[in-house]
Amino acid sequence: MAPLWILIGALAVVGLWLVWAYNRFVRLTNRTEEAWSDIDVQLKRRYDLIPNLVETVKGYMQHEAGTLQKVTEARTKAMGAQSVGDHAQAENMLTGALKSLFAVAESYPDLKANTNFVELQRELSDTENKIQAARRFYNGVVQELQNAIEMFPTNIIGSMFGFKTREFFALAEGEEAAKNPVKVSF
Repeated sequence: MAPLWILIGALAVVGLWLVWAYNRFVRLTNRTEEAWSDIDVQLKRRYDLIPNLVETVKGYMQHEAGTLQKVTEARTKAMGAQSVGDHAQAENMLTGALKSLFAVAESYPDLKANTNFVELQRELSDTENKIQAARRFYNGVVQELQNAIEMFPTNIIGSMFGFKTREFFALAEGEEAAKNPVKVSF
């Protein structure tokens, strides 16, 4: 009779561990989606600031239409990105376009003194910091999920129930301009 109770106890422990492991994957998957949602909110905030910035700058920079066009095109492409990798690539392009815009704006003292422009620069800088923090959180959760999927014995549960890792939200390698935050100077 004792071996039967030991077997039942062992099966109960294994069953509880299976439930715990499955629930951990569900929790990590949900945290990953929540973390991406945080990034998405900040990216949308950034996209909403850019048209106001372009409108403020337009009156001062009549001879810089190409720069404004690049910012607008990069924003449109970023808004249309679907995958995490597409978002990363589009955000790199948008960051580069914004850097060009701010570099050209340095040549316009009246623009640099405009309160709308200064406030938009401040808000954009704040948004960039929030995007960076949200990206770090997202990548940390993706790393945790990836570890659970790849490490034994949880990899058995992960593959059994079809849990998949997510793509990291990283800046493109080798693009020095995209590795630095948007410079805001007054």
